[in-house]
Amino acid sequence: MLEAILERCAGLDVHQESVVACVLSGPLDQKPKCEIRTFGTMTDELLALGEWLSEQGCSQVAMESTGVYWKPIWNVLESFDFDLLLANAHHIKNLPGRKTDIKDAEWIAKLLRCGLIENSFVPPGRYSRIA
Repeated sequence: MLEAILERCAGLDVHQESVVACVLSGPLDQKPKCEIRTFGTMTDELLALGEWLSEQGCSQVAMESTGVYWKPIWNVLESFDFDLLLANAHHIKNLPGRKTDIKDAEWIAKLLRCGLIENSFVPPGRYSRIA
């Protein structure tokens, strides 16, 4: 079993029209509570995602660099008080088998909780500031 280092974090599985968010929370020495929600990718829906993650007390949020779909999510979420991590999809690929958006979001959250996601470089201000 992997050793947890974050008590509360989120993994996002990003698609063109939806974002599946998985929040893991709880003491480091216990199995975390898992809460999953799906959001759309329009600005108001992404703001609702950011609000929900804030309400959940998330300090760190990770997502895959899936094509260009991560950019608007990054845009909106960087206005919140999260440490955002952008993971190379190849580096965090889940094991083969039945693959679902929920399982992918949970996998990203588990890797983040254990400190196993290497952050990709995103130039400051490059994708920032929603109008």
